Amino acid sequence: MKNEKTKLSPEQQRELLGELKIRFEKNMDRHAGLEWAGVESRLEANAEKLWSLNEMERTGGEPDVVGYDKETGEYIFYDCSAESPKGRRNVCYDREGLESRKEHKPENSAIDMADAMGIELLTEEQYRELQKLGNFDTKTSSWLKTPSDIRKLGGALFADRRYDNVFVYHNSAPSYYGVRAFRGSLRV
Repeated sequence: MKNEKTKLSPEQQRELLGELKIRFEKNMDRHAGLEWAGVESRLEANAEKLWSLNEMERTGGEPDVVGYDKETGEYIFYDCSAESPKGRRNVCYDREGLESRKEHKPENSAIDMADAMGIELLTEEQYRELQKLGNFDTKTSSWLKTPSDIRKLGGALFADRRYDNVFVYHNSAPSYYGVRAFRGSLRV
């Protein structure tokens, strides 16, 4: 998957690390007890993950550290933009949904975009954890990683925050909306 197109220049790496550090320091409540130095050294040792984080940033996701896995030593990043990432809206759930549309096909699907970026869609559980860190998707919604039994029947899950509550809904996988994108996660 990774080649020269998926490699950041040293200047791009510095710029991205600077953005991530600023966001990390502004939002310490998302990762209490974690130090930037540990995150930075892990990122510098994983250039391909830096590229994925840059894609998250480029498409409006505003990635930030939301956890640390003590077993694997990995830092966990989620898209933390207030609303669903602008550069990922108007997409069907997956390739099958996209190809099943007879007309008015969007340009891409959430699953295909996430795969190309090297990230995973948030699960319902991860989305609910994100919502404990702030109020996200109060005007937009985000596709969620959908269990295979639901997807086999033609559906897909999405979620948002309304009336100070998190709601998880279903839609047909081929559907798409101007206010629906997807949020991703990345382990580094």
